Amino acid sequence: MQVLRHASSIYLTMTSTEPSAPTLSTRQQAIFGLVVREFTHSAEPVGSLHLVQKYQLEISSATVRSEMKKLEEWGYLTHPHTSAGRIPTHKGYRFFVQHLLPETSLPATVQHTIRHQFYQVQQELDQWVRLAANVLARTSHSAAITTVPRPSQAQFKHTELISLQPRALLMVLVLAGGTVRQQLLALDDTWSQDELSRMSESINKRLLSLDWQQISVLEPESDSLERKVVDMIGDILYHEDQRHEQIYRDGLTNVLQSPEFADHSTARRFIELFEEPTSIAPIIQEARHIAGVQVIIVGDSPYDDLPDISLVLSRYGQPHQTAGILGIIGPIRMPYGRTISTVRFMSQLMSTLTATLYGELEALEAPGPDLSTDPSYRYPAT
Repeated sequence: MQVLRHASSIYLTMTSTEPSAPTLSTRQQAIFGLVVREFTHSAEPVGSLHLVQKYQLEISSATVRSEMKKLEEWGYLTHPHTSAGRIPTHKGYRFFVQHLLPETSLPATVQHTIRHQFYQVQQELDQWVRLAANVLARTSHSAAITTVPRPSQAQFKHTELISLQPRALLMVLVLAGGTVRQQLLALDDTWSQDELSRMSESINKRLLSLDWQQISVLEPESDSLERKVVDMIGDILYHEDQRHEQIYRDGLTNVLQSPEFADHSTARRFIELFEEPTSIAPIIQEARHIAGVQVIIVGDSPYDDLPDISLVLSRYGQPHQTAGILGIIGPIRMPYGRTISTVRFMSQLMSTLTATLYGELEALEAPGPDLSTDPSYRYPAT
């Protein structure tokens, strides 16, 4: 995995190590941009004569063809055996995503429509997360994933010990971020509710904001029941950290309509990845720790078992507290300008909504870099 950095921004691209690329001239960059623009729209190889005629270039098709040949020699373009036209390679797409993406933004009317949809549903996190996947898929005409916000590590927030019977209690455990877990506990002796309430207060003071590792190194309590409750809390926090992401998905049929997935075996691999995204779980987990929109182009090792796909992901929520991931998965031939703008807008909207839900509006994460205006992250608008 190669981490690409520019100014204060960090973006990820899954790729094998590549040698230093030659510097492209202004004309070569312009021709390359037109090839990607045309291929993104048509999914057909792009010829030099087509570019000259469509864009009324003030150079001959022979000159364009010569420049395209150089771009092919440098690994940015390739051409199918049956066509004289060229298409971008993985290396070419990586170059574009890093250097040639023009400024673009989600239209204000689309933003207004999306906001209206969210304000029409109940103020419930699960509904928002489900709706976010649906909106992302429809707006981008691709496949979308969203995850429920959760802390990077489960942390203790509050517990309440409730007497049920003379020798049984219910422990209600609230984690940072609002997750609630309950556990029944048999008692060796009889405890009053007042005694259990005082124990709850003691535990709440000792364990506030601690994770299971921090709890495990605390001095053991002298009281056997309190020690048992604290051990149980540590065990619950540990297993929370081992839980898989809760992922919502939408838009699979959008992707399967792309010509890249016309082959049954390729389509099947994408369906398996989308329905059971274990293979991209490390990518999603990594995205949780990085601010801003991330463009991830899957290439060779260590992800050579994945189909040729791109992911455009963003973290949302409150950094260092509760955060989720949302984004787009689709073919590498993707309209990155609109996709990035859509993901960025949705990330900001979901951050605002979840902050309002948790009453932490003042703790909102500062907006990540707008890749549509960052010169290090440019791609032909489509």
